[in-house]
Amino acid sequence: MRQPRYTYRRSTFFGNFPPGVKWLLIVNTVVFILTGLFGSQFRNDIRLLELAPVAVVQHFAIWQLVTYLFLHGGITHLLFNMLALWMFGTPLESDWGTRQFLKYYFICGIGAGICDVAINAAMGNWGTSTIGASGAIYGLLLAFGVCYPEQTVLMGFLFPIKAKYMVMIYAAIELYLSIGVNNGVSNIAHLGGMVVGFLYLKSHLPKLKLRLPDWRGAYRQWKLQRAKKKFQVYMRKHGDRGPFVN
Repeated sequence: MRQPRYTYRRSTFFGNFPPGVKWLLIVNTVVFILTGLFGSQFRNDIRLLELAPVAVVQHFAIWQLVTYLFLHGGITHLLFNMLALWMFGTPLESDWGTRQFLKYYFICGIGAGICDVAINAAMGNWGTSTIGASGAIYGLLLAFGVCYPEQTVLMGFLFPIKAKYMVMIYAAIELYLSIGVNNGVSNIAHLGGMVVGFLYLKSHLPKLKLRLPDWRGAYRQWKLQRAKKKFQVYMRKHGDRGPFVN
């Protein structure tokens, strides 16, 4: 029996935040405030929390694959990530549950970090460092597009568009930017978060009870409708003689 997709649940800033989203918002905001207040005094300590290929690969600082997710480079960086976390994370956590939601969030974030480290190390960019939750956020964006493909959202918080098209556009943009000139943004991490999220969802569809488009069912329905129309045309040409009896 065909199962329905998730039903998108609208939320408001004045409604109840699910606990996972709420605590991620709180922790990210608190860390941003603390680094802003004491960043100059503890700059060297904070750098140990940033994601740096040389530290992860050569000094085995694997904690950076998690800690970098809670550091942000400015108020705009933080606000956009937290607004996206609220917008896309709230319905996902409501449907999946807090434990599964947080697991997915950190898998995407850590996976994005691994992609960033691997690509930069391969290119010899050992001295780079990356901060921000964008890799995990792009994973949430991908999951939202899979779960609620027909839901209209505001792309860039400005333009209404269906979620599935928004995901495709963002993926194309990040792919294009990742092979271009370095613009100070880790597009590899963004794209990595989406790829890791897709692979995770694909391997956990039964567990998460996700439903991708039923192309076979749609094709069978189309054939049935086509046969029905042909039968109606045949009956109109030969006249309706009523049912056979025996």
